Amino acid sequence: MFPGEWATAARPARLPDIRPGVLVMRILVVEDEPDLLSVLAKALREEAYAVDTAEDGEDGLYKAETWEYDAVVLDIMLPKLDGWELLQKLRKTKKTPVLMLTARDAVRDRIRGLDIGADDYLTKPFDLHELLARLRALIRRCAGQPLPQIQIGDLTIDTAARIVRRGEETVALTAREYSLLEMLVLRRGQLVTRTMLYEHLFDEDDNSLSNLLDVHVSNIRKKLGQQLIVTRRGHGYTIE
Repeated sequence: MFPGEWATAARPARLPDIRPGVLVMRILVVEDEPDLLSVLAKALREEAYAVDTAEDGEDGLYKAETWEYDAVVLDIMLPKLDGWELLQKLRKTKKTPVLMLTARDAVRDRIRGLDIGADDYLTKPFDLHELLARLRALIRRCAGQPLPQIQIGDLTIDTAARIVRRGEETVALTAREYSLLEMLVLRRGQLVTRTMLYEHLFDEDDNSLSNLLDVHVSNIRKKLGQQLIVTRRGHGYTIE
C-alpha cells in the first residue's frame, strides 16, 4: 500500500535490464500531495520513464507548455491553479495526452474532465498497474500506433512486453537503448532531432550527457543492423 492509500497493489517487479509493460517516454506528474507525488515519480522512474514533477497548477502549466511530454498525469485539486483551469489553458496550445488522477469520482466530474480535453480519467485510490496500462495506451494512440506490436522488416517491437525480436530470436537491449529505439519507431519516417531525443529520454533530474546518445545509437546498430537507424548529419536520426 502506498502512502495515504492513494494507490493500491504492489509495484511491478524491477528487472535488471528491460522491464515488462512500459512505454519509456517523458511524463509530467502534477500532484500537490507530497507523498503521492514522490511515490509516483519514483515508481515511474523505476519503470524507466523520464519524469518531471510539479506541486501546483501554475508550475504544472508552465512545464506542460514549455516542454514536450508524451503524457501528463494531472490532479484536479491543486493550489494556485486547479486541474480544470490548467487543462483548459493547456488545450489552447498543446495536444499532449492528459490522464486526470483525482479523488473526485462523481460522474459529472468525469464528464467535465473529458469534455474539456482530458484523454482518460482515473480515480483515487487507484491500482498502479492500471495507471501504467492507461499511460501506455495514451502514448500509443497519440503516436498513431494503437496496437502494441510494430513490424519493421524481420524486426518486431512489442511495446507492451518491451521485447524486440529479429525473426524468432529475442534481442537484448538495455532500458535506455530500448527507449531510444521505441521513440524512433513510434515516429517512423520522421526526423527525430537530438534535442527531441534528449528531452524525451532524460528527465529534469538526470545528469547524463547528451553525447551518450551516440553510444546508444551505435549499440543498437550493432545489435539490430547498421542500416536500421539513419543519421541525418547535423539534424538527428530517423528510421525510414
